[in-house]
Amino acid sequence: QLVAYEVKRMKAEEGNKQKILRHIKELAEKLYKNENPYPAVAMHKVQKPTEGCHLRLHQRPFPRLDEGTVQWIIDQATAKLQTAPPAVKAEKKCMVPSGPPIAAILERNGNALANSARRLEVVRNCISYVFENKMLEAKKLFPAVLRAMKGRAARHCLTQELHLHVQQNRAVLDHQQFDFVIRMMNCCLQDCTAMDEHGIAAALLPLVTAFCRKLSPGITQFAYSCVQEHV
Repeated sequence: QLVAYEVKRMKAEEGNKQKILRHIKELAEKLYKNENPYPAVAMHKVQKPTEGCHLRLHQRPFPRLDEGTVQWIIDQATAKLQTAPPAVKAEKKCMVPSGPPIAAILERNGNALANSARRLEVVRNCISYVFENKMLEAKKLFPAVLRAMKGRAARHCLTQELHLHVQQNRAVLDHQQFDFVIRMMNCCLQDCTAMDEHGIAAALLPLVTAFCRKLSPGITQFAYSCVQEHV
């Protein structure tokens, strides 16, 4: 319903904190009422006496109440409440129009998307520089790459790019290249969450057994020996 009806309103509210807060409060109330459809205490309405009623003549005296009868009525009502089935809110089904195209909402997040695209570009460029042995350029971009690893998209991008280089038979690295690749992998794994375990961490497994460097004739060090401490 928000997507269908409220996009114009949300656009109009941009930059006005008070309007946004009022809108959030309204939403919160709707959600609360949806979760708690029945008020905890049912209020009984007692009619007020009309104006000037005390001036009327021939007022009938209020009848005496029989304590036993009153108690019996209360007991009956209590018993009924205890045996009554729990009240269930009947679910109303309704058709909600699809609303404006999703692009209309994404316009507002345009900057975030542009930033995300820039971060991925930085990761790709840095990896390219490393494999082209342009170490000075790679060093300049490296801090930005490590910051980008906070985002899942950048971590995914790293695994894809490294995979491409393995396919091109560029897995045997010199010492500097090896150091850069290991630092990126470590940073990527450090920022991984449990949700990434079967995605990004799993995608790195074949890569860490592929990338290596020659330490001396006949002795090869593979990347997994430097990243195997991660949970």
